[in-house]
Amino acid sequence: MFAIYKRELKSYFCSFIGLLFIAVTLFFVSLYFLLYNLYQGYPYITYAISSVLFLFLISVPVLSMRVLAEERRSKTDQLILTSPVSVGGIVAGKFLALLTIFAIPTAIVCTYPLLMSRFGTVPMAENYLAILAFFLYGMASIAVGVLVSSLTESQVIAAVVCFIVLFIGYMMDGLCSLISQTGNLFTKVLGLFDMATPFTEMLNGTLNLKSVLYFLLLTGFALFLTVQSIQKRRYSTSVKNLSLTAYSTGAIALAAALIAAVNLVVSEMPSSWTSWDITQNQLYSLTDRSKEYLKTLTEDVTIYVLSSEDGQDKTLGQTLALYDELSDHVTVEYVDPSVNPRFYTQYTDQTSYNSLIVVSDKRNKVIDYSDIYVTEYNYDYYSGSYSSDTTGYDAEGQITSAIGYVVSDDMPKLYLTDGHGENTFTSTFTEALKKENVDYETLRLMDCEQVPEDAAALVIYSAVSDFSEDDRDKVISYLDQGGKVIYIAGYAPEETFHNLDAVLEHMGLSVAEGLVVETDQSGYYRNPYYLLPTIGYSSYTTGLNGKYYVFAPYVQGIITEERDDIIYDAFLTTSDSAYSKIDTGNAAELSKTESDIAGPFAVGVSAQKETEEGDGGVLVAFGCSQIFTDSADTMVSGANRMLFSNTVSAFAQKEVSVSIPAKSYELDYLTVSEQDVILLGLLTVVLIPAGCVIAGFVIWLRRRKR
Repeated sequence: MFAIYKRELKSYFCSFIGLLFIAVTLFFVSLYFLLYNLYQGYPYITYAISSVLFLFLISVPVLSMRVLAEERRSKTDQLILTSPVSVGGIVAGKFLALLTIFAIPTAIVCTYPLLMSRFGTVPMAENYLAILAFFLYGMASIAVGVLVSSLTESQVIAAVVCFIVLFIGYMMDGLCSLISQTGNLFTKVLGLFDMATPFTEMLNGTLNLKSVLYFLLLTGFALFLTVQSIQKRRYSTSVKNLSLTAYSTGAIALAAALIAAVNLVVSEMPSSWTSWDITQNQLYSLTDRSKEYLKTLTEDVTIYVLSSEDGQDKTLGQTLALYDELSDHVTVEYVDPSVNPRFYTQYTDQTSYNSLIVVSDKRNKVIDYSDIYVTEYNYDYYSGSYSSDTTGYDAEGQITSAIGYVVSDDMPKLYLTDGHGENTFTSTFTEALKKENVDYETLRLMDCEQVPEDAAALVIYSAVSDFSEDDRDKVISYLDQGGKVIYIAGYAPEETFHNLDAVLEHMGLSVAEGLVVETDQSGYYRNPYYLLPTIGYSSYTTGLNGKYYVFAPYVQGIITEERDDIIYDAFLTTSDSAYSKIDTGNAAELSKTESDIAGPFAVGVSAQKETEEGDGGVLVAFGCSQIFTDSADTMVSGANRMLFSNTVSAFAQKEVSVSIPAKSYELDYLTVSEQDVILLGLLTVVLIPAGCVIAGFVIWLRRRKR
């Protein structure tokens, strides 16, 4: 086999076809790499890879048309077939020679993500998965080309037939959709030669065993058929012709049955066994929070998908399959609107295709398909038109929240105090409350006799003026009756907060004067006032420990008293070397002075009062007025929002938070200078392909003169 491999590889380079194939492949991949990745700054090579898939329809037939057809036309196949090498070895040697030629441009493309990493953050795993998909698709196409070449002695016929077969494989998904939107047995059989769908499934960042296995099995089966085709011709004049033909037919049937059985076994395996999400922010897998919540689920929930199973959104279907697999209490059912067009009217007035209806014995919730993906709309002032970009995937957040809603007994409510210059939560954090299935409204304490009885918690969000004595007493009374308060300190250096301080003192807490300066370099980000506090183990920090930072700029340190009737849980803390600088306005430098207050401090702490009747009120205090803002949250990839959701979930008496933020598709664009675009463009699009063409021409010319 090795001798056949060397002979074939050498012949392709001597005939100029091999280097031409390498040059053409590199030219087109590099051209799209220049346009998408270098010029427009996309960090994904997926765009370039998917754009050149059509190339295989032309280049592979040209590369493979002569591999066996030319041998047959010139009768040199008889010399090879009578050699001591087996037919399988001959086919394998020729195929591996072609695969080596294809592997050369693929190896060069593997350097492109490394080039991109010089100009910004690049998702390496996703990029190399896309290159693997490109290689597997090309490998299967070459195997098909070898098979077609074995069936004829005309190179032209081999090239044309190979083009037709590969074109059908490329377009099969669309052809099946034209035949039947809902799918049937015929389309399922045709789908066995759908080469584009497994390729596309690997481009979305999921390493899918089914897709990899599809290309490997298709390659193996095409090569097996090639061997059978040659064997039948090899012994066509033999007295054993009938028996061998019967054997070959039986072997083909056995191989087809084996492939069908392998595909059937793999298709029945749980998705968690056959696919691995390698995207940077785990777009297509479930977070630990959802997994923990599904473990606590004790009531049956049915998720109706308004779609046929064949016509579903494949990404959404993959997510739904994970819910179905992880809990025996979750069932996913597909309802085809074309078959049952009035099904949704039992639950809602109108909805769209691929929408979800989550149902339990208590209630139901509709998740419209438009809410599954996060879309941003942009207005172009020059053209006066709007454009939209899909920037995130929120299926997990919507589904987990909906399950929590339909099985919950009631809707907890938060009251946000008003009238003292308090901040308001942005849409990011109100969306977190919505996903947590928690209602909220503002409350002026002066307008009511007491904190409402249905309050799951009272939120005091960065008040910049003090409470009245009457308001103070209402909050203290609420705490004494077992109430829960979330206190987010407001920073107003010129104001005094005697009554708010009294509320904190009632729970054994106080706020240090000034702002905290962190001297431990691991405890701040760029500026000693921009704290990255140490995260403790607590229900408030579930999912944060060892995985994320919490970003807290301009912190007022919280001090805990030594009291026997209070249980403290300082879940966010500074280092021991931190201190609070009193005179921040006139500080010429950040060095500690005698008037400054030595740390350490709590940045986030809960204080729970113990009473004779049992657990009393709880106050959770945060010493940072900006901790629950979009600007702080984006600095740590949503960790502050996770902290907020955990806090609300604990006060709403939920075992696990069900608020999962949308997963962003966006990654920072590459910043490539015009000079680098030109230089790298010349190198990848012009010099390397041109070098291959020139080298091939020189080799061909020298060989021709001999």
